[in-house]
Amino acid sequence: MENQIRHEGIVESVSGRVVKVRILQASACAGCKVASRCQTAEAKEKLVDVAVDEATAAQWHTGQPVVVTTQRAMARDALLIGFGQPLMLMMAVLGIALAARCSEGLAALLMLASLVPYYLAVWLLRDKISRKISFRIEEAGDEEEQTI
Repeated sequence: MENQIRHEGIVESVSGRVVKVRILQASACAGCKVASRCQTAEAKEKLVDVAVDEATAAQWHTGQPVVVTTQRAMARDALLIGFGQPLMLMMAVLGIALAARCSEGLAALLMLASLVPYYLAVWLLRDKISRKISFRIEEAGDEEEQTI
């Protein structure tokens, strides 16, 4: 099993040490031959920021086809931070509120309100998180890694 997630994309812009790449995130059935006639097939365009070192930033230009990669472990960590931990937090707050005999409405509000400090903390720690969860960029068709 391959340890990398790869998406082909097009360089949208380059500014300083950040390359913005537009990728097409497709569902599993989007590549099907009848996907154009199927109502369930979906694909979304995403903009991904890829940090590069200054020495290689000049090699990327708008419109260039590239491949963006990341490790599966990093993708798992991102899902945990974005969805898993908030879900566990909400369930814990809901359980505590109901155990404290709060009304269901108040418990639901407390559960949702618990997300505000969580995502504020994620936003404040975004630089640390971005060092842990990062993308790599390489030229399309080139298997050798080009930048960090």
